[in-house]
Amino acid sequence: MKAFLVIFALGLLLIVGLFFGEVLFENTYNFPSEIRYGVTFSSKYAQQLGLDWKQAYLQVLDELEVKYIRIPSYWNENISDTDFMVEEAEKRGVKLILVLGVKQPRWPECHIPDWARGLSIKERQMETLGFITEVVGKFEDNPSIQYWQVENEPLLGLYGVGSFGLGCDPIDRDFLVTEVELVKKLSSKEIIISDSGEFGFWVIPMQISDVFGTTLYRTVYSNLIGYTSYPYLPYMYNLKASLIEALFETKNQKTIIVELQAEPWSKLNNLKETPIEEQIELFSVNKFKSHIMYARKTGFDEAYLWGVEWWYWMKEMGHPEYWEYAKSLFN
Repeated sequence: MKAFLVIFALGLLLIVGLFFGEVLFENTYNFPSEIRYGVTFSSKYAQQLGLDWKQAYLQVLDELEVKYIRIPSYWNENISDTDFMVEEAEKRGVKLILVLGVKQPRWPECHIPDWARGLSIKERQMETLGFITEVVGKFEDNPSIQYWQVENEPLLGLYGVGSFGLGCDPIDRDFLVTEVELVKKLSSKEIIISDSGEFGFWVIPMQISDVFGTTLYRTVYSNLIGYTSYPYLPYMYNLKASLIEALFETKNQKTIIVELQAEPWSKLNNLKETPIEEQIELFSVNKFKSHIMYARKTGFDEAYLWGVEWWYWMKEMGHPEYWEYAKSLFN
């Protein structure tokens, strides 16, 4: 009984301390006067939803008037898709994060062409460096490219948490450093490295990047426990970044939210397979608003929303409320 009481008391003190920390943060932190919102757009994901991806992308530019977009450069897709997105962004003065490498936004995470799968890991790494060189060389002089992002959550699982992605090579910290060094030689643009906000350790990504990008998810699904919400308070993300900067003396200039959940996380691989009523229940407009409020409370001044293709698809399916709410963030 004594041991139980001690554990209970310590747990209660921890909970009180965490909430006291949140109150202290909210009353002392110099929050930004405004947050710069952007989106991640994937032509591949838009097509999986059955959309005309070019039309959807142009609507993101012209109707939502998004001014900051993160786009992939899929190794196993035609580079002309990336050409189109960069060209249309440039016409409108939109600033881009262009993701480089094998691990890119959207499932299956590692987008490796079939011909490269038959190579050894070292051979595939050399081909990856060649692909990065090609993409950087093609777009280096384009004024729309604000940042290069080297890989997407490349070290998630490095310390045994479990890697995320299908058909990915083993995590290789040294190769990631090689990729970053290559991009630095090829370009003067700043480099982003991303990591999981909930499971990443952040140290290496913050040490080798100019800007660190954390993901931020609130409600997820796993086969083990079903749907769950992460028990993190908003200020913990900011505190984590500050502690790593102080303890490891990183040269990192800032931390941004590079991926903010703004669509449902379905237990099925494809949202099209999930009944729309279930999607709305999983991710209502009110939940969308709560995620935006949560992001504001982190104190970061830049956030890229994850799910713009889904908002457009929902609009096409007769539920424009997500798209309409998003307009208030960008217009």
